[in-house]
Amino acid sequence: MKAIAFCPGHITGFFQICEHKEPLRSGSRGAGICTTLGATSTVVSKKGNGDIEIHTNGRKSDAPVTKQALARMILGRDIDLDVETLLDLPISQGFGMSAAGALSAALATAEILDAPMYAALEVAHEAEILHRTGLGDVAALSKGGVTFRRVEGLPPQGRVDRIRADVELVLAVVGPPISTPTVLSDQDARERINLIGKECVEGLEFSPTLANFFRLSREFAMRTGLATKQVEEALAEIDDLGPSSMVMLGNSVFASGDLDEQEKILSKFGQTFRVRVDWKGPRVVEPKK
Repeated sequence: MKAIAFCPGHITGFFQICEHKEPLRSGSRGAGICTTLGATSTVVSKKGNGDIEIHTNGRKSDAPVTKQALARMILGRDIDLDVETLLDLPISQGFGMSAAGALSAALATAEILDAPMYAALEVAHEAEILHRTGLGDVAALSKGGVTFRRVEGLPPQGRVDRIRADVELVLAVVGPPISTPTVLSDQDARERINLIGKECVEGLEFSPTLANFFRLSREFAMRTGLATKQVEEALAEIDDLGPSSMVMLGNSVFASGDLDEQEKILSKFGQTFRVRVDWKGPRVVEPKK
């Protein structure tokens, strides 16, 4: 059998680390935007012994997060899976590609197995938490849109609200990748992130608007020290063209406003992308056959 699923990307503006013993209750509080560029996975199943082979953008890949999620999906079943995932955005730049790849593949597998979407969300969230590649991406993606993660964890354990505001963005990669697991394992960085992240969450609770989201995101990037030199330089170049900030956790930025001029300037730093808000969330694009 074969099925195809798509999952949006996701960018985070600010966050607070909230870890518990139970993975489904772990994650982060914070806010971000689900993007129209994401990941598309084609999954083909056949009778077998539980083997999983994954190709990402045409190349064979270990893809440990996706592999763990799919292993959970087919546990106890005598099938093999061949997965082809196409990523629209670069990895390790804060665009949620790890979560989008795992979730799109898990959702296509759920379609093949006649399992509910929530089963795909569970295994993708757990794999992200255990591999420390992301904390709140899957929870946000489960909702779609501009999201405010008020309570950590995958809903219904967590709570994700929407900010009803549409926006078009320019994304730009301005430097080498940042390792999310490395940052999340640094105790000093965690303490700064949680102190300032908590303040930002409370600030958005007071005024849950898109403008406030941009303002708090920039404050978080600068006060935590997470903003790299490349990010600071790129943001300074476009500061008078509209709101902008750093993508967490990536050496990349997102901006809204005079998109043409912002993209022209940011293209000097690295690859750029235009995205809109994806309000639909993960979905099957080709049912099983």
